[in-house]
Amino acid sequence: MADALANRLETLLPGGRGVWVPMDHSASSFPENGLMDSDSAVDAAIEGGADAIVLHKGPLSYHVARTSWGRFVCHSSMSTIHGGARSQEKISVSNARECLSRGAIGISGQVNLGDPAEPEMILRISDITSEALEAELPVLGMFYPRGPNLRPDPSDLTMGVAHAARLAWELGCNVVKVPWTGSEQSFRIVTSSVPIPVLISGGERDVEFSQILELVEQSINAGGSGVCIGRHVFAAEDPASHIRSLRAIVHDGASAEEAARHLR
Repeated sequence: MADALANRLETLLPGGRGVWVPMDHSASSFPENGLMDSDSAVDAAIEGGADAIVLHKGPLSYHVARTSWGRFVCHSSMSTIHGGARSQEKISVSNARECLSRGAIGISGQVNLGDPAEPEMILRISDITSEALEAELPVLGMFYPRGPNLRPDPSDLTMGVAHAARLAWELGCNVVKVPWTGSEQSFRIVTSSVPIPVLISGGERDVEFSQILELVEQSINAGGSGVCIGRHVFAAEDPASHIRSLRAIVHDGASAEEAARHLR
């Protein structure tokens, strides 16, 4: 692995673990609670100690110039709720060289397994990993097994999540974000299936944050490398305290109960 790529990965995942905050949601749907004031959302994430913030290219350029913070990841996949039957088809709106020029030290792309447009999304993420290799830019793959054509093996305790993580690695991603599988036992299958860091998403928005902390603790126990959680952070009354609580589990080995003491 080239030095620049290794250094960027270490910056984004210190010690191999990370608390990442994606804020690409307002491109898909807007208004978005917690992202109406982009400055406040980004500043709170930085204050709380986020290891990375994921943004689309326009906001990324703006916040790099505004903050001079050096741990932004550029999200290259996009669709909106207005796309009808194709609303889950993610198209590429940026490439590795552009993201690097805009000040990012990582790039991310999304694939929805089981979607009718899955083949096209696989091709797009493959282009991203090829370009990123040349640019020495780490790639986060956001892989979700959730399309109408999804056909997981009946014996698969992960219901396609292990396949999603494996596909991300097979396609050259350096890090993968997947949904929580529901138990340590099943999530251990996911983490043991790939040699790259596995981050979990925040899941449903109506889940209590105390439950999020519990599943984060379980994911770390099962070999996970951290989180890539958006709405449960930026839509919180005090986003910085939510990040500090996540950091306590991911980086300090705290229990969910101990981590909750950071909440306000």
